[in-house]
Amino acid sequence: MTALLIDEDSISASLPCHLVDPEVFFAESPSEIEYAKTLCSDCPLRVTCLDGALSRREACGVWGGQLIVNGEIVARKRPRGRPRKNPLPVVATPPAELGGPIRRVGEERRVRRAA
Repeated sequence: MTALLIDEDSISASLPCHLVDPEVFFAESPSEIEYAKTLCSDCPLRVTCLDGALSRREACGVWGGQLIVNGEIVARKRPRGRPRKNPLPVVATPPAELGGPIRRVGEERRVRRAA
């Protein structure tokens, strides 16, 4: 039999969890958690990752496209504070879009002068 040689570095470099900041998978915001889940959707190791996290009873985070809290899969992350009477829909948003538009120093002054 022939052994299949796999370059682990090239495989791990193409995984979504290796291409973004790892903090995304352990975020507090429900929208960031949904974004992390979408990153896992096309991952070839999604099932293996989820099985490993469940067997280790991971405390928290997104593993294999699922949110895990206290070693169990949870459908959605609850935001801090009291629940709303009419919940807002959760939309997957990349972390860069959460803070609003980025303005450069002095841009506000230029806009006022032009007006």
